[in-house]
Amino acid sequence: MLLVAGFMISMGSVQAAPKDNSDNVRIDFSKTAAPVEQKAVTRPEPQKEQVMTKIENVQLMWQEVPSAVRYQVVILKSEEDTQSNIALTYDQVYTNGLTVDLSGFGSEAANFYWKICPLDYNGRPVGKLHFTKPRPITDGGRINAKAPRPTTQFERMDYMPMYPVFSWIPYGGAKQHEVQVYQVTDAGDRLIRTLQAGEYDVYEDGGYSQPGKYYWRVRSLSGDGTPISDWSEKSYFQVESENPPFAALGDSITHGGGAMSVSPGYLLYDWESYSQVPVKNLGFSGNTTEAMLERFERDVLPVSPRVLVVMGGVNDYRLGTFGSRTVANLQAIKEKCDAYGIIVVFLTVTPINPPYMVSRAHIDHPPYDWQVHQQYINAWVMKQKYHVDVATGLTDSMGNLRTTYTTDGLHPDYYGKKYIGEQVGRYLQMNFSWLTNKLTKKPIPTYND
Repeated sequence: MLLVAGFMISMGSVQAAPKDNSDNVRIDFSKTAAPVEQKAVTRPEPQKEQVMTKIENVQLMWQEVPSAVRYQVVILKSEEDTQSNIALTYDQVYTNGLTVDLSGFGSEAANFYWKICPLDYNGRPVGKLHFTKPRPITDGGRINAKAPRPTTQFERMDYMPMYPVFSWIPYGGAKQHEVQVYQVTDAGDRLIRTLQAGEYDVYEDGGYSQPGKYYWRVRSLSGDGTPISDWSEKSYFQVESENPPFAALGDSITHGGGAMSVSPGYLLYDWESYSQVPVKNLGFSGNTTEAMLERFERDVLPVSPRVLVVMGGVNDYRLGTFGSRTVANLQAIKEKCDAYGIIVVFLTVTPINPPYMVSRAHIDHPPYDWQVHQQYINAWVMKQKYHVDVATGLTDSMGNLRTTYTTDGLHPDYYGKKYIGEQVGRYLQMNFSWLTNKLTKKPIPTYND
């Protein structure tokens, strides 16, 4: 399942500006002044005052906030947090970063401050969070950026996703971008893919199964495709050479992303992030169970996991596929796993919230009997030797996906993904300790929720 078009964003942590150590003086106490004739002290000439570089723009970045669909960014002329002191306001920031054009403010821009407010779908402040405390414009930002800033968090994931989503902070007002992916080889860097992208991110439809070192970069384009920025810095990622013991096959709920605007390039809405056991992400947004079955040999076999977690069916029943057809596809996946010596763990398929899907995400209303087919699928899943029921905890009294767990009615958000990941992790620990005891999990992300 693809997230709503035009709402893919990126996130990251704020980097504090380095402290100035120019006032630190090394004093040598091993010598004393002569008691006789006092020599004149030669004082160094005062250093000329450094001329501050004119600030043309600043590329701000902050940590993503759970359930935030967008952010409001306010630029202040000074630390004084009053309405009359506002220099600029941005109300539609669909990522955790922004390139602010300050070229029209001259030298006074160096004294500016900035603050943000995370907003939900209705434009209300998220949770208890309102505006952050104003910070100097040079605190947490890159001055005079020349290119977009990559924001993917692959290095914090346990394994590189089979289908990565590349995301960035746009440069200027660019609506188009170009992404290049290189493989690092002994013979030199080899360009393997060029992707044409929109404003915030691009979904990779070619899987990465060949072990090795790679990197990607991005640049901004004008409306006619002319480059208007430099290439970004290289963002490296590694496709592991050893087969991970655990992998997950599924649609966008496995792939990641949520709150209508955050892509799977972030940890925030990937349930694998919250599993106590590291799991390789083989999810592909938009997949039906038929598509999952079709790509089994292409995507699962190169990884060759000992245990495969499978969750699929939401794109089936919401588009009118009978539950019996979905079960037949899942059964075929099970038979393939048996043939290749892979243990399969099925997850119950999550519910949806049709009113939110239609009114917020503008997704077609599902068939009136979608719950019948969802329940048929889950009844089969619950009869399998290895299974985890993640759907019941996300379901309200009407059989729909709880509104507290979703923004668009289709994808579980932070609390939903966190719940799924924790349930899966516990199950894998209890049933496959002979594998989990040998693994090291990267830090589970925490957020100001």
